Amino acid sequence: MFLASVLSALAPLALLACPVGMGLMMWMMMRGGKKQPVSAKAADRPASIEVLREEQRRLDEQISHLESDTGTTAGAEGERR
Repeated sequence: MFLASVLSALAPLALLACPVGMGLMMWMMMRGGKKQPVSAKAADRPASIEVLREEQRRLDEQISHLESDTGTTAGAEGERR
């Protein structure tokens, strides 16, 4: 008799376990999605002017090196187009 009353009391809890658990998981996922990792925050910040100038200098050197390897100049490149 006691076992039957315990089972009848637990039946509604068993039926509610899935929806309540799913709602809890969705809430935790939404709450956790608002936090950005440190690397993502750093990517949002614009680079400093010194870093950009260094990258431009490096790219200019690469372009010069590639142009000297192929024997192409900027003037000859413009004539072909």
